[in-house]
Amino acid sequence: MADPIRNYQTRAVPGVGVGADIDQGLRAYMIKVYNLMGLGLLITGLAAVGTIMLATTTDPASAVATLSSGEMLTSFGYAIFGSPLKWVVIFAPLAAVMFLSFRVQSMSVSAAQTTFWVYAGLVGLSLSSIFLVYTTASISQTFFATAAAFGALSLFGYTTKRDLTAMGSFLIMGVFGIIIASVINIFLHSSALSFAVSAAGVLIFAGLTAYDTQNIKEMYFEGDASDVAGRKAIMGALRLYLDFINLFMFLLQFMGDRR
Repeated sequence: MADPIRNYQTRAVPGVGVGADIDQGLRAYMIKVYNLMGLGLLITGLAAVGTIMLATTTDPASAVATLSSGEMLTSFGYAIFGSPLKWVVIFAPLAAVMFLSFRVQSMSVSAAQTTFWVYAGLVGLSLSSIFLVYTTASISQTFFATAAAFGALSLFGYTTKRDLTAMGSFLIMGVFGIIIASVINIFLHSSALSFAVSAAGVLIFAGLTAYDTQNIKEMYFEGDASDVAGRKAIMGALRLYLDFINLFMFLLQFMGDRR
């Protein structure tokens, strides 16, 4: 849930924020950001579906373990969900995003983009476990609900004339708050605290979607060299990708039907 990417800041140049209707460069830049983000989500989805297909089976002869839900795991599934390897699966995406966050300024655009794709694939591997907890139908419904909400919030962030900087600072503090509360709840197992964290998570990442969109727009500078603009687009796509994934996961806790 952590979002180390927010440590990477690029200040906008005063006076260069121009509306998309009159600035073709800004429009092209934002389209690139959304395209990169969308491709990242596609990679994550394909990785998650591919992983769960390899991890589960309907043939008892091929199963090495059976979950309480009745799902039968293959040897691959048991390795990533039941063995100590699961910790590698859990923490590998965090390592990848931290690497990209702290090294992006010294990386080539192609290297940064490749790291983003690898990160998206690792997230898909990690998120594949949701198919063991929630029904496929509810996961699909939550995804489309998230996409609709994200689109509306991002559009608001792009078009609003209101400065969202103060709100963004408050929301980023909220991210750390829900991380701390989530860690505490690992020991408390409180359903009330879990519900509160989920509700706060939806509100926080809904707000961050609008804030990040505005901030990414303001990062654009017409005079940037192609490599600088390329790295900005990748980092912007990563920020929106993280907002989408977190918003999806918190909404899934409300909308998802458990197996």
